[in-house]
Amino acid sequence: MRKIRDALRYRYTTELSLEAIARALNISKGVVAKYLRLAETAGIAWPLPEGLDDAALERCLYRQCEARASAHVEPDYARVHQELKKKGVTLTLLWEEYREGVGDRGFQYTAFCTRYRDWAGKLKRSMRQIHRVGEKLFADYAGPTLPIIDAQTGEIRPASIFVAVLGATNYTFACATPGQTQADWLGGLARALAGIGGVPQLIVPDNPRALIRDPNRYEPELNRATAEFAAHYGTVILPARPRKPQDKAKAELGVQVVERWILARLRHRQFFCLAEFDAAVTQLLPALNDRPFKKLPGCRSSAFALLDAPYLRALPVTAFVLAEWKRARVSIDYHVEFDDNYYSVPHALVRQEVELRVTRGTVEVLASGRRVASHPRSYRGGHYETLPEHMPAAHRAHAQWSPGRLITWAATVGTATAELVKRLLMEKAHPEQGYRSCLGLMRLARTHGHARMEAACTRALAIGAHRYRSVASILEKGLDRQPLAPPAQAELALPDHANVRGPTYYH
Repeated sequence: MRKIRDALRYRYTTELSLEAIARALNISKGVVAKYLRLAETAGIAWPLPEGLDDAALERCLYRQCEARASAHVEPDYARVHQELKKKGVTLTLLWEEYREGVGDRGFQYTAFCTRYRDWAGKLKRSMRQIHRVGEKLFADYAGPTLPIIDAQTGEIRPASIFVAVLGATNYTFACATPGQTQADWLGGLARALAGIGGVPQLIVPDNPRALIRDPNRYEPELNRATAEFAAHYGTVILPARPRKPQDKAKAELGVQVVERWILARLRHRQFFCLAEFDAAVTQLLPALNDRPFKKLPGCRSSAFALLDAPYLRALPVTAFVLAEWKRARVSIDYHVEFDDNYYSVPHALVRQEVELRVTRGTVEVLASGRRVASHPRSYRGGHYETLPEHMPAAHRAHAQWSPGRLITWAATVGTATAELVKRLLMEKAHPEQGYRSCLGLMRLARTHGHARMEAACTRALAIGAHRYRSVASILEKGLDRQPLAPPAQAELALPDHANVRGPTYYH
């Protein structure tokens, strides 16, 4: 406005040409001519009327321009802003649709773009990020916690609030978790995906140690369970940069909204279990998403149904199972240890390093990326889970023998062999002490045959020799082939002696 005033003053109070006035004001000659033409059209000359400030002067000069602009139909800038979030939609396409609807009363493309950007710039004084529908889900935890009171002990434990926000529509999900561990983070994300009924292309969480193994600024590395979660849902997890909250500005705003519209309403209530707290959060969540936007049409729920929901990927058929990963070395007894319990692996992996994938119900052992063993998880402590196929042949054969099985085998040889095996097992302090003797008898039976074995056991029982060595000696010397009872010997007659009284003496 100052240069317009100076241009009018020079024109009406001096003999300067338009070119001289332009050099004096450091503007172009055409701009000077435009200012003078606007003043002439508005009926303004020098000196200016008293009390005409810059705003009033601008209205007088540009009244005709505004009148011409008012003949055009203004676009629905809020609709343009929402439509731009859809895939493949550009300002050029929206301008063409706008001109088809209003014809010659519409703005040209340049004016259309300029007016839309001016309108969008008034929404917020910061860099605006364009979020495509169904593309990003932002997640974070609220800073404030809410106390949970143990009804029996009176102990107070803080509970956290997990918040997830869709980028395009600001549709918000919230739930209560006992903490912010890996299980809480992944459990909250799983509930958020179930709550919105689909899977976005990208999930942008904070960079906690519970999810990120290496929070590198340029190449962050997810831990194993987080990578499994992303693979299970067919999405990508890209954490925000360290100390860069603007990377997840939607989550920051969502956390603020949840704190104001949910936590603030629950500040006077007492909760005695996490489920009660979570139910209260779930009850207040629909009211938050149904609140109308201030500058855009509709609300979070309607915008989600119209924009985000059609573009989300389908949820997987099976639920995600959280697994804990741990490296372990196979002991010499072909078992690995986890949580004070022991699980067998194939004996060929002794002294090798393997990976354990532990869920709430199973313990899986992987070697070179291939699963080699799976066991039900034990919580007893000091318990051994051993599969027979993991044992060496000799160990398996030894482990499979029992007193009943040994006696059953002996009965197939003969009654004498069965009786001898029973005595070998019963005469020891513990039956297992007789296992080796019985296994020795089995070897002798394979070597000499069942018939000789039965005969040898019969002789051993007759002479009271209840030992493996006795049976082995009988077979070695061939005594099993000889008659068992010795030949009857004739009774010898005693000679008469003077000192022998005879049976008649006592009568």
